[in-house]
Amino acid sequence: MNDAKIINDPVFGFIKIPQGLLYDIVRHPLFQRLNRINQLGLASVVYPGARHTRFQHSLGAFHLMSEAILSLQQKGQFIFDSEAEAVQAAILMHDIGHGPFSHVLENTLIHGISHEEISLLMMERINRDLSGQLNLAIAIFKDEYPKRFLHQLISSQLDMDRLDYLRRDSFYTGVTEGNIGSARIIKMLNVIDDRLVVEQKGIYSLENYLTTRRLMYWQVYLHKTAVAYEKVLVNMLTRAKDLVKSGHNVFAPPALAFFLQNDIDAKNFDDEALNNYKELDDSDIWSSMKVWKNDSDRILSTLATDMLDRRIFKVEVHEEPVSSERIDELQDMIAHKMQIRVSDAHYMMSLNKIQKDMYSVDDDSIDILYKDGTIKNISEASELLNVALLSKKIRKYYLCYQRF
Repeated sequence: MNDAKIINDPVFGFIKIPQGLLYDIVRHPLFQRLNRINQLGLASVVYPGARHTRFQHSLGAFHLMSEAILSLQQKGQFIFDSEAEAVQAAILMHDIGHGPFSHVLENTLIHGISHEEISLLMMERINRDLSGQLNLAIAIFKDEYPKRFLHQLISSQLDMDRLDYLRRDSFYTGVTEGNIGSARIIKMLNVIDDRLVVEQKGIYSLENYLTTRRLMYWQVYLHKTAVAYEKVLVNMLTRAKDLVKSGHNVFAPPALAFFLQNDIDAKNFDDEALNNYKELDDSDIWSSMKVWKNDSDRILSTLATDMLDRRIFKVEVHEEPVSSERIDELQDMIAHKMQIRVSDAHYMMSLNKIQKDMYSVDDDSIDILYKDGTIKNISEASELLNVALLSKKIRKYYLCYQRF
């Protein structure tokens, strides 16, 4: 009998999924849905190769987790088989609650509930389907298990999620500077006092990892064109929802219609909401746009056409907040050019403060283990890393608006 399924992954080569619980998770409809959700949302507007899925990323993170467990066991860290399987199950499902286009829906069609919370609801549903086999995985995911380092492998500064997405996103975007030495970092991991540490020999790989993360954020994740394209999408969905509220008939597949018609937040995210959410993927939104571009509403049809024809909002990046005079002037110009009310012009523009702290000494504490047993924070241990520079808060104001 074949005891593992093998998947050929372009980033890590062959990934083995053992028969049993882990393979049952991969086969589950809630996991298969990740095949229909792009990992990088709309980044392919800048990097056409970035069309890889959440499914691929979840398998990659699972592969790295398997490597990390093996490496720690070889160093004498005692991890039961049941714990190893549970932490692998947890990393497989860590992104299962993501909606279409990454984080777009989190503040547009639903409010006050994060994809992590939805992931947990979905894990609990899979757990029911698998007769409670995921109890331990869920405890580790929620950081309620005594061996805290297992949770750190799923969610921390050096978790397998980050190690996979930086490698994978670098591969698919072609941004080669993002290629981190994930294998070396994993080999250098150890556990002291129930906390993940990195052995001294891994310090250069860590320096590369932290610098790379900064670069990938500004060059890929927060690229101004990708941000502007995402704002077109957010405004389009907001307009569709507002039109539905006002009684305008807006086409939508059933799952999307549910979120356009109802105000869903953490309090009323019930079984019905979850059933509709699990049916939503990127294709619902794209197929709706193709109908919306011919809608009688000028604003909705313009935004849908912008999305489909890659007419991205124009972007101005400011170091200082944008004046209210500039915003009023823009709204008047948009209203005049589109022949719409000034009070509706806000749908055709967006102002966002974007800040990314690449390294925070408080949150991002990565500890280095020296041969003599002493432990130092990376900020003290590194000669290369200017932590003051790395932890500097970068704040930019993106003003995006319709092109004419």
